[in-house]
Amino acid sequence: MDQPDEHRNRPGDCRTYCQGRPGVGAMTAADTQWLAVHRFLGREAVALDDKDWDTWLSLYAEDAEYWAPAWDDRERLTADPQREISLIYYHNRGGLEDRVFRIRTGRSSASTPGPRTSHVFTLLSTEEGDGLVRARTSWTVTSVLDGAVTVYSGSAFYDLEPAGRSYVIKRKKTVIINDLAQTMLDVYSI
Repeated sequence: MDQPDEHRNRPGDCRTYCQGRPGVGAMTAADTQWLAVHRFLGREAVALDDKDWDTWLSLYAEDAEYWAPAWDDRERLTADPQREISLIYYHNRGGLEDRVFRIRTGRSSASTPGPRTSHVFTLLSTEEGDGLVRARTSWTVTSVLDGAVTVYSGSAFYDLEPAGRSYVIKRKKTVIINDLAQTMLDVYSI
């Protein structure tokens, strides 16, 4: 159904434009949180695509856990990164900083040269609890290197801690649904 032109492609957000319009309610706290989380996670996707490593690292708390579990079989993911195999695991931001250092300095043969990437995600849910906001996304990352196109897809589960008017990532668990990795997996490819 077509909308009147006055409702199409309006700059700003609903808080200013929709106020007082028939059939349009005010934004709830849940709506505001959803938009803030979506905007924050969008910053992560853009930083990865732009290879803006300083911005990307700044989104993570010092004690942030970053984990991509492996599939134990067709139906079960590994559950303990300390005792079972993981595709990627860093127990804090220091591990991510080391990874970025290797990427930047060319000390990572798997990342030299680095691919062009496009991170696309859909925010599926947010909920509050224990002082954190838990978010779930579905995502797809397309990487291009030397004419070869690689696509990985999956879900990501975030624990976000409020920090000023935004968030920091306390924990990110990324589940990759691909059966086989066509290339070396890295933080920018998932």
